[in-house]
Amino acid sequence: MIVRRVPVLDVIQREAVVLDGGPRDYDALLSMVGKRAFVLLGEASHGTHEFYAMRADITRRLIEEAGFDAVAVEADWPDAYRLNRYVHGEGDTDIDDAFGDFQRFPTWMWRNQDVRDFIAWLHDHNAGHPERSQVGFYGMDLYSLYRSAEAVVEYLKGVDPEQAQAAQRLYVGLDHVRDAQDYGYEAAFGLRPSCRDDAAAMLTDLVRNKQNYLSLDGKAAQEEQFFAERNAYVVLNAEHYYRAMFGGRTNTWNLRDGHMVNTLAALRKHLQAAGRPGRIVVWAHNSHLGDARATQMGERGEWNVGQLLREQFGAENTLLVGFTTFTGHVTAARDWDAPAERRWVRPGREDSCERLLHDAGMDRMFLPLNAALADPLAAPLLERAIGVVYRPETELASHYFTTSLSAQFDALFHIDETTAVEPFEITEHWSQHEAPETYPFGL
Repeated sequence: MIVRRVPVLDVIQREAVVLDGGPRDYDALLSMVGKRAFVLLGEASHGTHEFYAMRADITRRLIEEAGFDAVAVEADWPDAYRLNRYVHGEGDTDIDDAFGDFQRFPTWMWRNQDVRDFIAWLHDHNAGHPERSQVGFYGMDLYSLYRSAEAVVEYLKGVDPEQAQAAQRLYVGLDHVRDAQDYGYEAAFGLRPSCRDDAAAMLTDLVRNKQNYLSLDGKAAQEEQFFAERNAYVVLNAEHYYRAMFGGRTNTWNLRDGHMVNTLAALRKHLQAAGRPGRIVVWAHNSHLGDARATQMGERGEWNVGQLLREQFGAENTLLVGFTTFTGHVTAARDWDAPAERRWVRPGREDSCERLLHDAGMDRMFLPLNAALADPLAAPLLERAIGVVYRPETELASHYFTTSLSAQFDALFHIDETTAVEPFEITEHWSQHEAPETYPFGL
């Protein structure tokens, strides 16, 4: 192990850019962007302050210096669109109200101080620019089955009341009293009719009538029609997703990431149709944004956003950037729907990329995965992925997968010790953060 790692460490130390917290920390990354349409900024967990703050700092520079005109995040379409309206000076006038639709677990994933700071900046940035050069904020996930169905009906009430009634009749199979997983279970096992055909019919009608709806109010009509059309796609794909959860034949991960890529492609097309560059910064977990073909995920037949964007738009048009940490604290729950806690992240395993980067001896660094590192970092290593649940007692099985790092990402940021993102709602569970196991309990 030591014989194999020493040459790798030498190359890492030679190629890495040490981050000192100064204004030029991201120059090396910006120099890699060129004319790419997509810059994907990952995270090794959904609850780490540094990942959110660094992505926000990088995104500011991409907007100001490289002309990116949209930010797409791993959030539900209608929830994020309320923030999109806010950053354009529409809808809510209070920033905290604009976060009001993020009510589903895990709320801290977007209702946190780092995202709030970025949204405040984006709102002020847009206020100083003409409408044609303002930047949007969008969600690309598909969990909002019912909220998206309601949004489609609400849109149609304003432009086509008769069609709104038809939508209500079509969507009645979803049964708004129950939650999405209840619907998926009952539809999968024949306890209720599937709403898939009705959802597809609704989307077809919405697209067919698009030009009639757009004749109403210029750009405002275009934005609202696009919002409604994407909500109709969410209903169609979310219905499939929740039904597939219990069907046992379809990979729901692939359905979800395929939907995200479909959303990104539609967003780019929408922006370009309005005369915009259509350059998008994407925020999501490493497991979505690194190329799945280089990981254990690909071995079991899973694809992801990073892989699909490379395939559909070309590797020369996408930049995949990972973020890792060796130890520290993270905001995460012990179980799904459990309270958010500030949990201690165990040091990276000996056979992990986190340990390798830690051993390089640089607390904060940027690593372009260039030709010099292609072979040294091609060998399989473990990589840690913490979502919204952290289970250190089963960490190897629950949070690690194998990867070829240089094929998974184009570049990597490593922060050796990180801190937990701060949620809007500070509870007693979060305030009493978990101490490292080496803490001197006897004191």
